[in-house]
Amino acid sequence: MTKRLIAFSIVALAATSSSGVTRAAEIAETIFVNANVYTGSDRAPRAEAVAVKNGRVLLVGKNEAVRKLADKATRVVDLAGRTVVPGLTDAHCHIFGIGEREMHLNLEGTSTREDFLAKVKERAAQIEPGKWVTGRGWIETFWSPPDFPTARELDEIAPDKPVFLTRADGHAAVVNSAALRIAGITAETASPFGGEILKEKEGGAPTGMLLDHAQELVEKHVPPPTTADKEQALLLGAKRSVELGWTQVHNAGSSVEDVAVMRRLYEAGNVKLRIYNAVSGPGEAADRLFAEGPTVGAFGGRFTQRLIKFYADGALGSRGAALLEKYADADTAGFFTNKPEALRPAFEHALRRGIQVQTHAIGDRANRLVLDLYEEVFKAVPPADRKEREPRWRVEHAQVISAPDIPRFAKLGVIPSMQPSHAISDLFFAPSRLGKERLAGAYAWQSLIKSGAIIPGGSDAPVERGEPMIEFYAAVARKSLKGESKDGWHPEQAVSREQALKMFTAWPAYAAFEENERGSIEVGKLADLTVLSSDIMKIPHPEILKARCVMTVIGGETVFDAGAE
Repeated sequence: MTKRLIAFSIVALAATSSSGVTRAAEIAETIFVNANVYTGSDRAPRAEAVAVKNGRVLLVGKNEAVRKLADKATRVVDLAGRTVVPGLTDAHCHIFGIGEREMHLNLEGTSTREDFLAKVKERAAQIEPGKWVTGRGWIETFWSPPDFPTARELDEIAPDKPVFLTRADGHAAVVNSAALRIAGITAETASPFGGEILKEKEGGAPTGMLLDHAQELVEKHVPPPTTADKEQALLLGAKRSVELGWTQVHNAGSSVEDVAVMRRLYEAGNVKLRIYNAVSGPGEAADRLFAEGPTVGAFGGRFTQRLIKFYADGALGSRGAALLEKYADADTAGFFTNKPEALRPAFEHALRRGIQVQTHAIGDRANRLVLDLYEEVFKAVPPADRKEREPRWRVEHAQVISAPDIPRFAKLGVIPSMQPSHAISDLFFAPSRLGKERLAGAYAWQSLIKSGAIIPGGSDAPVERGEPMIEFYAAVARKSLKGESKDGWHPEQAVSREQALKMFTAWPAYAAFEENERGSIEVGKLADLTVLSSDIMKIPHPEILKARCVMTVIGGETVFDAGAE
């Protein structure tokens, strides 16, 4: 136990004098009473009330005990039986992308090709001549037939304006002929490393679909967002997050400009959400982090940056995930998006410098590659030569894992950071991509946990909707939002509600080196609380999706109150 926790424990145990008079030093600034509290602590898992002082938990326990810490100046919040859990953490999202989704053409939820094209046509009509039509969020696997859109289709509705529309996963985009002309992409243009220009079988003309690094051939011609756009995106993303009940997000990748925007808005006091930030690597942002070292607990504990995000492969939906065997529905095994020989030196440097590494790996070949590289680097740099003896490196997504590789995560001390909603959306098309046999290692949460691994849970928003109740439901039900469970969905991989709560509280805290500060409601820890409309630990699975955040508390400060709204 840390000195801070010991000090707070002494205060809590001596809450009142023998005469029953509360001493001034023990007065709470805020107390939350009449609550249904799940503390996340094995020692005392349930409580009725929480007292807060100086941004930390002063006492958690019975109403009567907590009320003794109040005087006339104490703010008393009566939660009227609502459920309180440790402040929820989204362990993998893209905070700027969440805001940008609100600012641009949002194609999320377009369930038919006709709906998709109608939305693009409407947007194109609103755009000035010469301007780009951009948007994100489409997924063709829900269409009938589930085929990629094409440049020809976009040409019919926007022949004169360049169009660039990113698939929901961010690993593919469709463009029209105007965009292809601007980028100089023709039948003769070769696909870049780590990407693919899809072409027609007859004649080789580009179809308009660009996978992974091939997107950059067009994307570099799209006018970049301004600084004001970046600031608005972060503010919108942070606002939406706290309104949903997230108290912290792990931001999976950022540029030098992104970091500058975050620091500026924190300095101005405009962002309350905690961000555990990863810079993108390799590149300038990673080089700066190597040179400057980690930033821990800046801006009143709201901002930490000690992590670099790398990529090993693409996405399953666009068939860019690297598989050990070919896709069941295509003559490809996917591809790596970075050369292994380029990743290892960066990994070794990070281990020596005390920089945490997270690597995107979706396919079983990519997951094996990353585990192999991590293992090699761990052997090359013994604990005595590391700034952080226990590095807590992560694999982001870990969606498809070969059976022999599942126990390697726990053995190596590597953390699989996973997003439950991927299972209930991807599993509509994963059987056709993978075939039945490989589904046993797909989204294998329970297998990983039983092997000794922990799983920080995230949403990958804006790839997914980014709502904590959807993620919690997906983890415990492993069914579609409509309650469907299809052949090959492996219901035995669902987790218990206690495990699901840890996925969004204690386990992300550990993955961020913050287990002594966050992840449970205990004396001395940061007073981060999420208040929910329903008891998600008991209600039937479908009812979880109807639960809503009614209050979000970060460091003892109420940053969202649905009642006040």
